[in-house]
Amino acid sequence: MTSPIHATTPGGFLLVLAVILPVCAVLAILACGPRSTVRIAMLTLAAGLAVAVAIAVELVSSGAALSYVVGAWQPPLGIALRADGLSGAMLLMTALVVVAVGLYAHVQYGLREDARNQRAQTTFWLMLLALWSALNAVFIGEDLFNLYVALELLTFAAVPLVCLDGRTETANAALRYLLFALLGSLLYLLGVGLLYGQYGTLDLLALSRLSRSDPALSVALALMIVGLLAKAALFPLHLWLPPAHAGAPAPASAVLSALVIKAPVFLILRLVLDVAPPQAAAVAGQLLAVLGAASILFCSVMALRQARLKLMIAYSTVAQLGYLFIVFPLAAGGTGLPPWETIAWTGGALQLISHALAKAAMFLAAGVIIQVYGHDRIADLGGFGRVLPVSAAAMGLAGLSLMGVPPSGGFVAKCLLLTAAVIEGYPWLAATILAGGLLAGGYVFRVIDRALAVPAGALPSRRAVPRRLELAALVLAVAAVLLGLVPLRPFGILQIGRGGLAMAGLP
Repeated sequence: MTSPIHATTPGGFLLVLAVILPVCAVLAILACGPRSTVRIAMLTLAAGLAVAVAIAVELVSSGAALSYVVGAWQPPLGIALRADGLSGAMLLMTALVVVAVGLYAHVQYGLREDARNQRAQTTFWLMLLALWSALNAVFIGEDLFNLYVALELLTFAAVPLVCLDGRTETANAALRYLLFALLGSLLYLLGVGLLYGQYGTLDLLALSRLSRSDPALSVALALMIVGLLAKAALFPLHLWLPPAHAGAPAPASAVLSALVIKAPVFLILRLVLDVAPPQAAAVAGQLLAVLGAASILFCSVMALRQARLKLMIAYSTVAQLGYLFIVFPLAAGGTGLPPWETIAWTGGALQLISHALAKAAMFLAAGVIIQVYGHDRIADLGGFGRVLPVSAAAMGLAGLSLMGVPPSGGFVAKCLLLTAAVIEGYPWLAATILAGGLLAGGYVFRVIDRALAVPAGALPSRRAVPRRLELAALVLAVAAVLLGLVPLRPFGILQIGRGGLAMAGLP
């Protein structure tokens, strides 16, 4: 009799809570009505953050992955949830961003009391909580079909956030986003069907034990990865992202940029490093690195050319996303170490987290600027730092991370990636990292220059906003900078739960 693939561990029930808690909040809001929306949402934010912290503490204290077998049924008949070190870091980062965005939205919607605003507020909270549940399900899911369901829930929660204001241009942007996402879902589902027809299981840990020379596995994974790239908005499949961000409300843009596009990137990482045959993984890693480098260079130039602040930040999102894809050849290099013990793995994980914090901060700060001035035209924002010093500080601190300037988390991430590129013999990737930092400095300094400029006349101000509205962006930006205090070596927490996968992958 073979030993079970998964086993429920102490603390595994926390994984179930991470998924069902936001769902229970959505049902409670629908049952209690709009008057109770904010109260339920605030309680859920606090409880969800506590659950994410508890999962991280349990991972660190036990030094092993958490898992939960639903109904005690082993895959392929049942479903398993599993959180390793990277999953725990993603859950905690997601909770921090969602809580900050939620506090920002609570203040923002509290500035107006009209009926239209109340409807938008209720819709926002319902979609945000559903999105949070879907993200957590992606980060701890082990079954590829259930991950497909989580990705679809994520899409159908994110699309309404794009067109929350009901304007024609935002509806068009949301429709474009939906079409790209559905195309990605179709390709992903085709790959899932091929895997299930060939092997009779969709469990990631079980698939990692398969023979690594099967061409059917490579074909299925190729379809799934291309579909996920469409959802992740990597160049040249990024066409939906800038219009969606440009018109979406600031809280929606923050979660889209910081969190939503990270879910497909996380799955690509797992498919390439945990499931793909070694030769296929090497080829896929090279191709993904080329696309990542092209994304860094092309979209950084596009960000420099934008006249609107939110469009500039949106193109910057696609550019910074490229750094996550140059990790693959660097982490699977010739050092003889498993990928998760390399500095490239740590640099990629740090880039993922620091980018999420910094980009959420920038979009929230941009939202404050738009509320005050009624527009986001960069050329007409001269001296905005005099009126909104906290938002200007948040923009500057977040920009440090994007540029890779010490002591930010982005600096540590890019330094580790640059070192790995030099060690592994990838001079073109090293040059791309350096060029990306210089281009990022160009578009960040455009904004800082406007913040510090002396205005030609009196600055028009459409509406005064409470200072607490700016604090969410500042806290996230400071957190992105504080990540730079971590040591320049592979993280132990990112190796938790990876040894089991290494053993599982042996033929």
